[in-house]
Formats: sequence, C-alpha cells, structure tokens
Amino acid sequence: MNEKAYKTMTGVGAGNLVIGIILLVVGITTGILAIVNGSRLLKAKSDLIF
Repeated sequence: MNEKAYKTMTGVGAGNLVIGIILLVVGITTGILAIVNGSRLLKAKSDLIF
C-alpha cells in the first residue's frame, strides 16, 4: 500500500515540476512580447494623428 502511494506522489511531483517549468517559460515569453509591443507603440506615438 505504501509503495503505491509513493509511486503516485512521485508521478504527481514530476507532473507539477513540468507544469511549473512550462508556465515559467510562457510567462517570460508573454512579458517579453508585452515589453516589445509597448515600446513599438511608444515609438510610433508621434506618427498617430487623431
């Protein structure tokens, strides 16, 4: 019984680690894209006429 619980916890722990790494990469990528697009908007601000 204990061995089954240990195997389950090992699998869940590995899955959580993988999900954490994926979320970290997605978060960093989203942040970089937001900064780049924001800087492009600020650079083109003088060209906009309303």
